[in-house]
Amino acid sequence: MNTLLSAFNRHPESIGESYGEHAVFAGRFGFTLLLAGMAALVHAVLPFAFEKTAGNMVIRLHDKIANRGR
Repeated sequence: MNTLLSAFNRHPESIGESYGEHAVFAGRFGFTLLLAGMAALVHAVLPFAFEKTAGNMVIRLHDKIANRGR
């Protein structure tokens, strides 16, 4: 059981977060990626819609994650 808990906490602790903090960050990150993907799909069909939305979202996500855990 202790090994299982260690597996859940190893990565979050390596970047200075608790399991809960990491779960919230990763969940928000994933949801934002889904939204960016949907905007890109709509843009593929309707090129006038969401012209910069997906790209801007990815840039913001990159800025949030680039220096985590360093």
